[in-house]
Amino acid sequence: MGILDIFGGGTPAQKAQRLKAKVTQKYGDPTVRQKAIQQLAELRVPEAVAVLMARFTFTVEPQTTDADEKEQTFQYLCDLGKDAVAPVGEFLRRSEHASSWALRLLSALLPEAEVIGLATAELDRLGSAYTRDPEKKVVLLNFLTGKSDERIAKAVLPFLDDHSDDVKIAALKALGPLRYEPAREPMLQLLTGEETARRVRNDALAALHESQFGVQGYREKVEALAQDPYFVDKNGLLKKRG
Repeated sequence: MGILDIFGGGTPAQKAQRLKAKVTQKYGDPTVRQKAIQQLAELRVPEAVAVLMARFTFTVEPQTTDADEKEQTFQYLCDLGKDAVAPVGEFLRRSEHASSWALRLLSALLPEAEVIGLATAELDRLGSAYTRDPEKKVVLLNFLTGKSDERIAKAVLPFLDDHSDDVKIAALKALGPLRYEPAREPMLQLLTGEETARRVRNDALAALHESQFGVQGYREKVEALAQDPYFVDKNGLLKKRG
């Protein structure tokens, strides 16, 4: 059977779009979806990448099937190598879903410094403006946590002012180990803010302790909020007992 018999006529983009309905079919015979995934991989063109990425945006039952299909799709995309980079990067920018898969793919295809650049650029684009679903911001912030790159702290800092508590917490966890001096004041303001949720305050305490920042200008408020095991020492540093 030739390639035209499998896919029919038309451009690669048209062939990919014809397969999209089958790839995103949640119910019915799973072999239909699995065959479409394989056919898209065999096209080996950038237009097929966006359709394959759509498989990461939903879940099917049973979970073992879902996991197997996503891992297979991931491997197909990795096999495309550099040809997958641009469309996966575009997916990261355009989609509100499956950001973790996009970052995982980019990490498999590019040096870490380049992926960090894409992640920080996307955070800059998103900004701390209100979004109905903050998941993408959290995924990007979690991806950057624990990494060392001069671009990270500057990109993360604005998210201490985000509308979502989950985003604020993710930003605090990313900033803590970086010891980024411009973050000291915003972290203290977040900790001592009257409307700050308790769980955010707990992570702000942890981040300030990890950053080894002094609480000058906020000592009285911080002492009132610091709960065991945290305390403010005579030098104005947030310490941890034990």
